Amino acid sequence: MEKRNNNEQKKIDNVLYILGLSGAVICCVYLLISKITGFRIENYLYPCLFHTVTGYYCPGCGGTRAVCALFQGHFLISFLKHPFVPYAAVLCAWFLLSQTIERLSHHKLPLAMHYKDRYLWIGLAILIINCMVKNIVRFFWGVSLL
Repeated sequence: MEKRNNNEQKKIDNVLYILGLSGAVICCVYLLISKITGFRIENYLYPCLFHTVTGYYCPGCGGTRAVCALFQGHFLISFLKHPFVPYAAVLCAWFLLSQTIERLSHHKLPLAMHYKDRYLWIGLAILIINCMVKNIVRFFWGVSLL
């Protein structure tokens, strides 16, 4: 793994912080609109093409259901539908919270989480293991885990 100097790390953290805040604002706006109007984006999404054609799950299958469960406050259901979603949500929430606290304290409270490649590798492992487990259970026992 590659070591980054302090300036590179700051640039990466700044970009991720801006993207994270933008994503949080978009999520809040969506939740507000859905609460007011009853609009649900999952009603307008197409089913997974891979699952439709093969009958098996792709690495992303269950992700939309997991996001919807997470937005409704059902953390365990979200985890069971797709464990990557709550993993990413917790990681992003802690990153944004810790970065915000450090920035508001003018770096007097140095508790900010910083980007590391290992977080991506852990996420990739979760995606692969989730896909394998769901497809093995489907293949050997005929049980759908979604």
